[in-house]
Amino acid sequence: MTMELRVLDPSHWDEWYETLMLAFGGAQVSPEERALDRDLTECERSVGAWDGGEIVGTAGLFTFRLSVPGGAVVPAAGVTTVGVQPTHRRRGVLRAMMRRLLDDARAAGEPLAVLTASEPQIYGRFGFGAATRAALAEIDTARVGLTVPEGADEVRLRAVDPEAALNTCEAIYARRVTARPGMLERRPGWERKPLLDPPSERGGASPLRCVLAERDGEVTGYVRFAVKPDWDLAVPKGVVTVRDLEALDPASCGALWRFLFDIDLTCKIHIGRRPVDDPWQHMVSDIRRCQILLRDELYVRPVDVGAALEARTYALPVDVVLEVTDAFCPWNEGRWRLTGDAKGASCERTSDEPGLRLDVRELGAAYLGGISLSALAGAGLVQELRQGALAEASAAFRSDVAPWLPHNF
Repeated sequence: MTMELRVLDPSHWDEWYETLMLAFGGAQVSPEERALDRDLTECERSVGAWDGGEIVGTAGLFTFRLSVPGGAVVPAAGVTTVGVQPTHRRRGVLRAMMRRLLDDARAAGEPLAVLTASEPQIYGRFGFGAATRAALAEIDTARVGLTVPEGADEVRLRAVDPEAALNTCEAIYARRVTARPGMLERRPGWERKPLLDPPSERGGASPLRCVLAERDGEVTGYVRFAVKPDWDLAVPKGVVTVRDLEALDPASCGALWRFLFDIDLTCKIHIGRRPVDDPWQHMVSDIRRCQILLRDELYVRPVDVGAALEARTYALPVDVVLEVTDAFCPWNEGRWRLTGDAKGASCERTSDEPGLRLDVRELGAAYLGGISLSALAGAGLVQELRQGALAEASAAFRSDVAPWLPHNF
């Protein structure tokens, strides 16, 4: 096989996209989603693997900015649309494309690369570690009560058209980005992602709905959701599906969740992707009847170890030498002295004896503060070489709130 990587020419986008769909088992997407995918594709950062006159592999990057512990928003290359035709697997196509993407990210000065994985076992060998989780839940609202924070009764709720309220909701989202690691700044066009609501994919549910929370004349939160009516003989058993919810204060958050619990003719709430420490878990009367399931979400890879570790802050003072292995991006290999605290950090090459030894994959997993270095060490993935170094570093890397990715890409 003679394989050539080429930057995606916009005129080949349809063929390139069909190759991607074939790699995902012949998946079909709605015309609305396809059109948005086309608009969001950065062709100059996307590649096709060509075998003669045929595209046999696809991959691309999005130009993102990702929130990290301490509130900074850091450039990150969003690895996306990765697929290889079934006829051309195990021939080095994926490896060649990942090599190209990470080299491009490095050349662009992006200290991080991130992705969501359809098959997690694929990406560990390229240095990506699972850094965030999401909580999925099914709440039996007929048997679970809710106690809301003080001030929730003062919050005014107003039903609005999701399209008409888009800019208002995006302003709330933008204010939330720096409050939680793992969130993505919305670049132009990405505000359309949460509004995707093709009728063909509603499964009998209502069109997307939106409710705003207001306090003292200011919008302080929103929820987007759908309702699927259902009946068991004469008994209603409708289901509320929560798409996304953001609030600027506990009272507004509680008022929005109470609204969802109280929707007439429903008895369940489906939650598809929320932070693992989402406040609703502490408002419910019976957490056991909420059927919470955790799922891996964002995978993080330091492209430039020094720049990545300097970009975030640390919960406690830390001074540790990390011996990093990185077979795929060897420029990261070696010893790095990390010193930092809640105000800032420095990370430089050193010849000093290391306190910890770990692969770049584990560094990526721990980077956002949701996965502890101590837990990774318990699995044998981080080695302590200086007594006390593990406890010091693990406590310093911790994030006060769980990192969370609000949407796929």
